[in-house]
Amino acid sequence: SYFGDKSSCVENANTLNLTSSSSVRGLNSTCIGKTPLSSGRSGCRSHTPLMGYSVTSSSAVSAHTVASVIVAVVEGRGLARGEVGMASIDLKNPEMILSQFADNTTYAKVITKLKILTPLEIIMSNTACDAGNTTKLFSLITEHFKNVTFTTVQRKYFNETKGLEYIEQLCASEFSTIFMEVQSKYYCLAAAAALLKYVEFIQNAVYAPKSLKVRFQGSEKTAMIDSSSAQNLELVINNRDSRNGHTLLGVLNYTKTPGGSRRLRSNILEPLVDAETINTRLDCVQELLQDEELFFGLQGVISKFLDTEQLLSVLVQIPKQDTVKTAESKITNLIYLKHTLELVEPLKAALRSCNTQLLKAYYNSLEDTRFGIILEKITSVINDDTRYTKGCLSMRTQKCYAIKPNINEFLDIARRTYTEIVDDIAGMITQLAEKYSLPMKTSFSSARGFFIQMNADCSTLPNGQLPSEFTKITKMKNTYSFTSADLIKMNERCQESLREIYHMTYLIVCKLLNEIYEHIHCLYKLSDIVSMLDMLLSFAHACTLSDYVRPEFTDTLAIKQGWHPILEKIAMEKPVSNNTYLTEGNNFVIITGPNMSGKSTYLKQIALCQIMAQIGSYVPAEYGSFRIAEQIFTRIGMDDDIETNASTFMKEMNEVTYIIQNANDKSLIIIDELGRGTSAEEGIGICYAACEYLLNLKAFTLFATHFLELCHIDALYPNVENYHFEVQHVRSSAGNKEKIAYTYTLSKGYTEEKNYGLKAAEASSLPSSIILDAKEITSHIAKQILHRQKSTPEMMKQRAAYQLAMRLVQTARNSRLDPDSLRVYLKALKKKYEASCPTPRENDEQ
Repeated sequence: SYFGDKSSCVENANTLNLTSSSSVRGLNSTCIGKTPLSSGRSGCRSHTPLMGYSVTSSSAVSAHTVASVIVAVVEGRGLARGEVGMASIDLKNPEMILSQFADNTTYAKVITKLKILTPLEIIMSNTACDAGNTTKLFSLITEHFKNVTFTTVQRKYFNETKGLEYIEQLCASEFSTIFMEVQSKYYCLAAAAALLKYVEFIQNAVYAPKSLKVRFQGSEKTAMIDSSSAQNLELVINNRDSRNGHTLLGVLNYTKTPGGSRRLRSNILEPLVDAETINTRLDCVQELLQDEELFFGLQGVISKFLDTEQLLSVLVQIPKQDTVKTAESKITNLIYLKHTLELVEPLKAALRSCNTQLLKAYYNSLEDTRFGIILEKITSVINDDTRYTKGCLSMRTQKCYAIKPNINEFLDIARRTYTEIVDDIAGMITQLAEKYSLPMKTSFSSARGFFIQMNADCSTLPNGQLPSEFTKITKMKNTYSFTSADLIKMNERCQESLREIYHMTYLIVCKLLNEIYEHIHCLYKLSDIVSMLDMLLSFAHACTLSDYVRPEFTDTLAIKQGWHPILEKIAMEKPVSNNTYLTEGNNFVIITGPNMSGKSTYLKQIALCQIMAQIGSYVPAEYGSFRIAEQIFTRIGMDDDIETNASTFMKEMNEVTYIIQNANDKSLIIIDELGRGTSAEEGIGICYAACEYLLNLKAFTLFATHFLELCHIDALYPNVENYHFEVQHVRSSAGNKEKIAYTYTLSKGYTEEKNYGLKAAEASSLPSSIILDAKEITSHIAKQILHRQKSTPEMMKQRAAYQLAMRLVQTARNSRLDPDSLRVYLKALKKKYEASCPTPRENDEQ
């Protein structure tokens, strides 16, 4: 047991700090304790929840047919606010469901998920529910789930490392691919740790090792991209250098506010799957691109907003003890709030002439009268010209003079005293400058307060030194910074005076905030609007810098001359573009070509374009049609390293297992080489088997390989297409050696480059006798394989019929052609079909 001997179990109720939320709801000032008892199974704990049902052991719970799910919820802090981790376990069913997702300030996803789970009890960290300091998430959950027991657990039990350990211990081996999904999802791991600890505690029993089913659920209405795919595709972090901006986020991020940047990041990691929502966004981006005035008008207003979400979270917290620091930060935040609310009108003015549905909806949301009410209350107390400014001294002055005169006489006196001290300091420094005939000026920093600064060359000073009355001298280039004993005393008086001012201002601000609280919810809507507009402006901005095109959503993946967006940013010029075409009938593409011919770049480019399309951005192509992908999987080659062969191979196998277990008909699967970590025969065997499995799904799969034997799978399966990257052979003028020139162009069929491995060997200094031997053996083996894999006329006829049928179905579904053009197109299809079918004479020859 984690709690040592059984006798100490009762005391340990306190270590877990389990208190029901009744105290938070204010029904009762005493916490309802939950005390686990040490004797007997039926009395493993006496639990007095608010709602009148008691939970004891699992046998007692089963009498409750309604709810038996316990959920732990944890939210990120700071910049990660809005990132929510959840873990739920059903006491009747040994299955733990983990989820982690980015949510907006309305926490719609969390509430939806909890509604689906219908929990018996919800566990949250005590830091989220401290009286007077509750988080918005906690208040919302208590509001929506009034009949559910709440329990708070100390924050230290939400420990992601422990969570991963628990899952390793308890997860049944069939579900072990869960590690790949959750190893970097820290919040759901933290929730899992607290949940398992708590369930153990109330059940007074532990789960047997390797007995739980553990699964990860992304959030609904968004596509799932697992963490290794996000890493492979460099969506938000560059693999070589984490500070480098060469990522998809770096390409699209022209946001002006922290909220916009957070929203863009979470959208890239969880793209939308609802075509209507995506098209609504695309309409906005289109309008922003067509209406220059709207674009610059909005961008000008949005860039003035501060971090609204952060501001909100600070405003609604009531500090436990009043210190100068809390007073100062509250005053600052009120100034920030005034600054934010004053931007609502300019934002409305910028949106006034817009036409798209979403922008109109935002305009209507800003019509909310509560913005005006709050601003009015603020301006009745705060000076009109008080505003957010850059620079610590000017901000300090703003805070001092924030409150209007004549509201508090003592405050007015304190401010006069402060002004006099500041004037005295300036006067004193002017006198010192005259006394020593040196160019001194007054400077200010938040750390030092007022000090003296001077630009002077060492040679101009008497004896090359400053007069002895100056102390704390620092020198940077030709700038001296220093102070004097009198100035230090003056600074102390200044601080004293400031403390008084802040204290009195703080009391007025608190009173004002209490009046504002009831209207504050409109600000959540505002922060949502600002972050969304910021992201859409960012998409429009990215389009203006490169020739992106608006994507369409159909049942086909067709990209005309698409290119890699990150590569374009790195190379500073447009990379070689290529076409992509996958349909339900040709949903499996095998790509071959020599090393360095561009296979990996091409595969990543398709996944990136798919993600860009699904977040509502334009895409880097001349034309783009996409089928919405519910999941995006990638398996991208490791560095081939002899020392790590086994682990490389096992990692490959784990990733493919994960894809095979989770892929469905609406997935996009990208596999860049498979089976490289083992012998060629086994590698080909594994590739072939994996391909055959994936071929049976309607998922779109792109498979790059060096195993040319795999290309012949198209003889058996008509939905397979072969493509290759072309290379050209250039003879050097000096000698007879051939060099390979890469064109980076994709063409139909598999690569004719039979022995590019041998060509690489020729370029090295391997003895020519060995190379000749190798060529002979290779051609002998290749002939044998080719002989076995000739397509029969019957197969060719079947394939042609399949291709024709698929084209006809697609035309019936998506065609927008007029009757005459359609007739021409159908005749062309017929010709193509006849050309693909072998004639009887060809059959005889074969």
